[in-house]
Amino acid sequence: MKFIRCLVIILLLASQTVKSQPAKQVSTGKPNIIFILTDDLGYGDVGVFFQNQRSKANDHSKPWMSTPNLDKMAAQGAMLMNAYAAAPVCAPSRSSILTGLSQGHARVRDNQFDKDIADNYTVGNVLQKAGYATAAIGKWGLQGDRRWSADGAQWPAHPLNRGFDYFYGYMRHKDGHEHYPKEGLYDGAKEVWENRKEVSKDLDKCYTADLWTAAAKKWIIEHEKSKARQPFFMYLAYDTPHAVLELPTGPYPAGGGAQGGVQWVGKSGRMINTATGTIDSWTHPDYANATYDNDKNHDTPEIPWPDTYKRYATSVRRIDDCIGDLFKLLADLKIDDNTLVVFSSDNGPSNEAYLPKPHVPFKPNFFESFGPFDGIKRDALEGGERMPVIVRWPQHIPDHTVVNNPSISYDWLPTFTDAAGLPAPVNTDGVSILPALTGKGEQRKGLIYVEYFQPGKTPDYPEFAPQHRNQPRKQMQMIRMDNLLGLRYNIQSADDDFQIFDIQKDTHQLHNLAANGNMAGLQKAMKEKVLQVRRIDTSATRPYDNAFIPAVQAARAEKGITWQVYNGNYPWLPDVTMLKTVGSGKSTKPDLAVLKPSGGNIGMFQGFIKVPENGDYTFYLSAPGKAYLRLHEATVIDADYGYKPGEIKESTLKLQAGLHPFRLYYYGTSANPSQLKLEWKTPSGTKEVIPVTAFYRQAK
Repeated sequence: MKFIRCLVIILLLASQTVKSQPAKQVSTGKPNIIFILTDDLGYGDVGVFFQNQRSKANDHSKPWMSTPNLDKMAAQGAMLMNAYAAAPVCAPSRSSILTGLSQGHARVRDNQFDKDIADNYTVGNVLQKAGYATAAIGKWGLQGDRRWSADGAQWPAHPLNRGFDYFYGYMRHKDGHEHYPKEGLYDGAKEVWENRKEVSKDLDKCYTADLWTAAAKKWIIEHEKSKARQPFFMYLAYDTPHAVLELPTGPYPAGGGAQGGVQWVGKSGRMINTATGTIDSWTHPDYANATYDNDKNHDTPEIPWPDTYKRYATSVRRIDDCIGDLFKLLADLKIDDNTLVVFSSDNGPSNEAYLPKPHVPFKPNFFESFGPFDGIKRDALEGGERMPVIVRWPQHIPDHTVVNNPSISYDWLPTFTDAAGLPAPVNTDGVSILPALTGKGEQRKGLIYVEYFQPGKTPDYPEFAPQHRNQPRKQMQMIRMDNLLGLRYNIQSADDDFQIFDIQKDTHQLHNLAANGNMAGLQKAMKEKVLQVRRIDTSATRPYDNAFIPAVQAARAEKGITWQVYNGNYPWLPDVTMLKTVGSGKSTKPDLAVLKPSGGNIGMFQGFIKVPENGDYTFYLSAPGKAYLRLHEATVIDADYGYKPGEIKESTLKLQAGLHPFRLYYYGTSANPSQLKLEWKTPSGTKEVIPVTAFYRQAK
């Protein structure tokens, strides 16, 4: 009897122990997704990408930092060695990440801080439509109207209006220049918003890297308690290490995860557990007493690192601690195996610090934050564009994966929809990079394209090639084709030559191959391509805006077009690349009548439109369902998001006489085929239905 009582007690205790553990998330086939974005972190700042090489070299004239948690993440996942930012500065870069659009199509370009991202598909609302709970935490800066608003009603692109169920963070771009929002130690007090409520009055001593991490952990824990069967997407955008280089209040709390690390306390004046002690006071012990050989003379004593660089290294290490804390939480909640985590930066390293004297100015060449490249933030050179991207997804991405395929930040939207089991919206400029990450399937080639304007100059750091030092930036453009990269600075016209580099062999872009006679064809192809992948934006004018979009040469063209039909139910007009064809054929023009006998509800018509003369062409499109028109890779008419059937949409392009490849997509009913109308107005004509004589296809 005594034995039985003991056995019952043991079983009860075991039962209670099991109940106290978090339940393992039931897989829906859709992974949780966390996209972590840092501000101005260079490719060369991360251990596995560059700093570990400096450490191994043990050259005391070249100080180094360490990022042990990011190194561990890379060991358990993939390093993307050729990952690019869509733009070399914050606002346009982040807009392209969120919308899946290149800078040839994005609404936010150049230095348009606080401009609203377009009311169209975003990574938030596509994943909402895919069944995800969504949260944006940290820095936003893409809201629109800069005015203060008691409830955020004046901000058209508030995160809650662009696909996120929850927001906690800085709304305005410049607020991210301060890492203690209430005290505003160096840049003045800032506002922090929870959804549409301003909450900074309670945030005493809250260092933002800790604050955003604690808020992220709190949201994930609450989601898993109430909606564990629903996958989630989190956009976690840190505002460090950018700008003022403030220090935390103390060491990062031990343990990490559900019980350790930074924790949300939720009390006014002590919102998080690190909101104690003295603000801007704690330097990481690895760097507090660090010295270096400043004069490269072993016979003279080493000197201490300047405080500016101790601050930068501490800020980078704090982000690394936050990453380790988050991974521990995923493990504690038993959801790490079903969570895809991406770590990235928004652009190259900055030369800004905003610290008062006697702090020395911050220069990213102290740690060579740009890595083995030339250029920094605001440069279209590799140092301003290459990102330290790491991706972890256990059981899907093998350990120690190294991805050399070029990719760019607007690839993430189609990658995440692919992971969720859906095709991307047709308007995206990116491609899914899941095949390169997982080793499964064929990796499509993507578009690596950047355009940007900035009136300054590339710094004259001795680490840079002489031809790059102090070069005027102004209008810049970059396009990569396989391993050959075209670059233009201070562009005057569409006829300016590209510098061409073999970027795998020549990371510092020392050897311009454009003078090689063998590059004449590639030079021409690059000049044509950069006009064929973009649209004019009058708020960000370019010296090549008035150039005609070049026609293409088709060796054998015949009258008519081709069509393919697909079937499926999607929340948007899908990119058909990954869909299975249920019918195909030829016709004289785009005709919805082909959909019905094929049993499909999605059609793609493609071929060439023959333009009779150089000039401005206005295209008009109306449809009974969703539709979308591209010429070359440029969006002409988007009649998908928010489109009302029957509405006429129009757009004007400057076209060179000749053949222009087009794709017209349609999604919806074919009950009334005649309702699909594709019209144009030529430079010397009137508005009319595009005649069948203008349609051509490639002959076999």
